Amino acid sequence: MHSFTEENYLKAIYKLQETNGEVVATSALAQVMGVHAPSVTDMLKRMAGKKLVTYQKSKGFKLSEKGKKVAVGIIRNHRLWEVFLVDKLGFRWDEVHDIAEQLEHIHSEDLVNKLDAFLGYPKADPHGDPIPDANGVLPKSKSVLLSTLKAGDEGTFTGVTDHSPAFLNHLDKSGISLGNSIKVKGVEEYDQTYTLQLKGKKEVVVSFKVANSLLVRG
Repeated sequence: MHSFTEENYLKAIYKLQETNGEVVATSALAQVMGVHAPSVTDMLKRMAGKKLVTYQKSKGFKLSEKGKKVAVGIIRNHRLWEVFLVDKLGFRWDEVHDIAEQLEHIHSEDLVNKLDAFLGYPKADPHGDPIPDANGVLPKSKSVLLSTLKAGDEGTFTGVTDHSPAFLNHLDKSGISLGNSIKVKGVEEYDQTYTLQLKGKKEVVVSFKVANSLLVRG
């Protein structure tokens, strides 16, 4: 059994490793956790003592196999609860993150596996993030950022990299949602704004910042 704080650190390290590589700098983790670097160092030393992380001198920390298993389990819990909150309780996709943050720490493997079965073994959460299976295996994603597409390319919106309520609300106001089929009508050379044709809908113009936070599968 691990503390809430330890589990939050493990999840944060896992996500940083996905983005920045295998080794995570203390400063990067401090920024994500919103605490001072010395506090992060103290926590990581305690976690290293529990064999949840390993330290590489002059480089930083990374998850041990034990720590990775715990982190993936927390992520699995979080994403399954988000599916439940949206699909079964009617929450909006911009409302569920903070609630799932609390529910993810329930330590009952049997409960989570039954929740998974009840939901029909979903492969992704409401934001398009893949859900690890009971063995900790993540479905492979073939999605790319919308910002990598060029005029004439087509695809389907599959997820977001920005989970903030402000961004999700912005997508709702723009009429963009997961599952939308789109075609890139044009990319403005000056500021990289994207003009998109949504299937059955009028054209939508999005900024590069938005395009760089949307995932698309061709």
